[in-house]
Amino acid sequence: MAVAAASLNDVVVRRNGRDILSTVNLTIAEGERWAVLGPNGAGKSTLVRLLSARLHPTSGTVDLFAERLGRTDIFELRPLIGLASQELAETVPVEEKVLDVVVTAGYGIVGRWREQYDDLDLDRARVLLDAFGVADKADRMFGTLSTGERKRVLSARALMTDPELLLLDEPAAGLDLGGREELVRTLSQLAKDPATPVTVLVTHHVEEIPPGYTHALLLREGGVVAAGPIAETITSQNLTRAFGLPLVVEQRGERFTARSLSLS
Repeated sequence: MAVAAASLNDVVVRRNGRDILSTVNLTIAEGERWAVLGPNGAGKSTLVRLLSARLHPTSGTVDLFAERLGRTDIFELRPLIGLASQELAETVPVEEKVLDVVVTAGYGIVGRWREQYDDLDLDRARVLLDAFGVADKADRMFGTLSTGERKRVLSARALMTDPELLLLDEPAAGLDLGGREELVRTLSQLAKDPATPVTVLVTHHVEEIPPGYTHALLLREGGVVAAGPIAETITSQNLTRAFGLPLVVEQRGERFTARSLSLS
């Protein structure tokens, strides 16, 4: 039996007397692509911090590749995990060259210093930048990019080390419609490639779920509203419960749309 990429059992994360995540149970298996949705404050980014070994639960257990947080060296786990998040973006030096933002993932650092990279590393970084539509920004400073461009650069960086778990926290935020659709197409191609690692994508919008995603998790106020195969989970009833307003969900092919029932 294959080892799960991630397993959360009765996980609680509590800060200042408030549960940010409450009794979360979740198993993410090999080959799966998960979309995580919920309103602001639902606990999505906290979940990403757990899955990236950057946060320990207050109670319950988190196992990553059969290694339990709190009982293993997190610095041995982190190279197995590709992460793109706003929290990471804020740690990147604004003067860092875009190509270096990607290639430094090989050492698990932000900000190139004295480490050396060979031509294969640099070529891979350029290929990944091209895949996310920002190859022409390779020599720009990270701080000069738009929010959307930074998101795409960090998505490329997340794949640099050929990770076993890929975490994308709102990669489409800040993109216009064309940029969003380009990103969704890229993520769909990755999702359908068997060589792509287990993937967890956080978003606010069902329209941003790429074709090829297999599972979904809906959160509200730190609790799980629904989780499971995507077609069974992304429903009008479940999204209404998650977002707290009446929503109608439609599926056309492998894409979803949602609208308020009051606007129907």
